[in-house]
Amino acid sequence: MTAHGRVLDAGCGGGGTALSLAEESAFAVGLDLEARFRGSGTRLAGEKGVANAAFVQGDAARLPFRSAAFDLVLSHSVIEHVASAEDYLRECFRVLRPRGVLYLSTAPTLSLAGAHLPRLLVPVPLHLLIGRRASFATFRWLARHAPWMLQEPKEANTFIAVAEEGKEKQDDVLQAVTVRRLRAWIQASGFQLVREDRHVTGFFRRVLPGPVRRALEATPFTQDVMIGHIQCVLLKP
Repeated sequence: MTAHGRVLDAGCGGGGTALSLAEESAFAVGLDLEARFRGSGTRLAGEKGVANAAFVQGDAARLPFRSAAFDLVLSHSVIEHVASAEDYLRECFRVLRPRGVLYLSTAPTLSLAGAHLPRLLVPVPLHLLIGRRASFATFRWLARHAPWMLQEPKEANTFIAVAEEGKEKQDDVLQAVTVRRLRAWIQASGFQLVREDRHVTGFFRRVLPGPVRRALEATPFTQDVMIGHIQCVLLKP
C-alpha cells in the first residue's frame, strides 16, 4: 500500500483532484451528487491513463461504501453544499478506518470566498450589506441583464453561464458555515481535531495593523468575515 492507501474525494466535482490523489495512493474514488461528474471524471481518467481511480454518483450524507473502507477522505469546499453537515461528517467518519484522516477545507459563508458569489467591478461586499438572499437575486439579475458589471468572465462565472442557457441559477450553499459552527460539527462527529489553519483574506492582512487584526480574528462575527479559508486535519480515533 502506498502513502495514502485508499482515498475518497467526497464531493469531487470534475475529478481532477481525485486523479491527482490516485498518483499518491493505492486507489482513489471520486464521489459527487451530480451524475455528469461521474462521466467527466471517468473520461478524464481514461485520457490520462489512470487505472487506479473510479468515479461514482452518490449522496455524501449516505455514502455507498462499507465502513472502514478508506484511509483518507478529502472534503474540499463541500460541507457548505450538503443538506446536513452533521450527517456528512458522520458518514466520513464511518467510512474511515481507525486512525484514518479527514482533510476538510471550507470558508465562512460571510467571507468573500465562502459566499460563493460573483464579484462586482466595484469591490463591494454586497452580501454583507443587503443579505444573502437579496444579493443572490441581484447577481442573478446582473448576470442576465448586465454581465459587464461582474469581474469574472463567463468561463469562471456560473451565474452568467446559466443565464445564457435561459435558466435560473439556484443557490447551492445550504449551510451557513461559521468558525464556531464548524468546530461544533466536528466535535459532535467524533473526530479529533489534529490541526486547524485559518487564513485571513489578503485585503485584511494589508489594511489592518497586526494587533487590530488579531483582535478581530478572535471575535465571532468579524472572524467569519475576515477568514477566507479554513483547513482542518481530523483523525478518527
